[in-house]
Amino acid sequence: MSETIDHDRLVGLRREFHRHPEPAWREFYTTVRIVEECRRIGVDRLVVGPDLLVTESRTAVPDDADLEAWLERARQRDVDLALLDRLRDGQTGAMAVLERGEGPTVALRVDIDALPREESTDDEHLPAAEGFRAETPAMHACGHDAHATIGLGVLEAIANSDFRGTFKVVFQPAEEVVGGGRAIAKSGHLDDVDYLFALHIGLDHPTGEVVAGIGDFLAVRHFRADFRGESAHAGANPQAGRNAVQAMATAVQNLYAIPRHEDGATRINAGDVGGGSATNIVPEDAYIEGEVRGETDALMEYMSEKADRVLEHAAAMHDCEVSIATHAEAPSAESDEALVDIVAEAADDVESVTSLLERAPLGGSEDATFLMQRVQERGGLATYVGIGTDHPGGHHTATFDVDEPSLSIGVDVLSRAILRLPPVE
Repeated sequence: MSETIDHDRLVGLRREFHRHPEPAWREFYTTVRIVEECRRIGVDRLVVGPDLLVTESRTAVPDDADLEAWLERARQRDVDLALLDRLRDGQTGAMAVLERGEGPTVALRVDIDALPREESTDDEHLPAAEGFRAETPAMHACGHDAHATIGLGVLEAIANSDFRGTFKVVFQPAEEVVGGGRAIAKSGHLDDVDYLFALHIGLDHPTGEVVAGIGDFLAVRHFRADFRGESAHAGANPQAGRNAVQAMATAVQNLYAIPRHEDGATRINAGDVGGGSATNIVPEDAYIEGEVRGETDALMEYMSEKADRVLEHAAAMHDCEVSIATHAEAPSAESDEALVDIVAEAADDVESVTSLLERAPLGGSEDATFLMQRVQERGGLATYVGIGTDHPGGHHTATFDVDEPSLSIGVDVLSRAILRLPPVE
């Protein structure tokens, strides 16, 4: 397959996506450019924006003003404005479909969103040194620019091959907020899929290393707790107040005290906390934005129930009220052995693959698990593939970048695996 891959084109696309990163549900320009590339490749069907998603199943959607600001930024570029308008409510993402007669239905899922953080300006940071550093207030600090590029590369490779069957590439929005997977899974677009591949680049695996089946996904729930008390003058009559920050602080301490479970790994993090308004006012409002994770869905539920109990009792201890909302969640999942074997066989045939692992843990969470479970529940197989890349800086840091030879490796491995798939009986 490698002779069909234009590596320079892959590099150019990756750098374009890297230069114009957009966070979850604001992937307006990114979606339009993906659609333009799909049209150039020549696909039989395109499903875009609101036709791809169950709108009410989206989570962590920004407010209208935020969406409009990013939409206006995309409008300033030379893009299809009519297509852009279809995405206006944050209904981003696309699915390209090749219909090549009788055969299995195969899907590849790649995510396309960036993180809302500033990218390094250091001269040693390749995107800064070579002129493709982010031009928006976001950054591809987790490799989704490479994922979108690999998705397009595999689409073109399969379009130019003798593949028989139906091939779908899902360019999914909002992975970073665990917000898009459920909305696509519930759409039904994957209900006929026999084989599903998802991928991630890097994950501390070096360039040339391939993991045929990543597992040990941690099920996750993102929550927000809002504490409400009563203000008072902190000097004159502090007894008249009900201190919401005290309630919040009590909750934070006790969230981390939740007992771990013998059945597997669990996690808790109060990642964003705040409250109060002035040094001389008993604070009436406070909040915690946090997450719980578990090695299984049941373990995540265990942590979730314990966390809610802590939040409620911390509020009651300080005579406050608390409202708890779930912003997003995703289940655990496992890669299927039969599909892992096929990826391993394909990778073994790729000369640029220097190391092959059949299995490795993710150690985190991913909403591709919604899609994996949807396919598996209907009798299909799924695997999550790791494509190694040398990356300066860890994932989600200001200096993260990908080693561009890994783009062709990803396209080659996944294309070969798809062409090896057996017919469905």
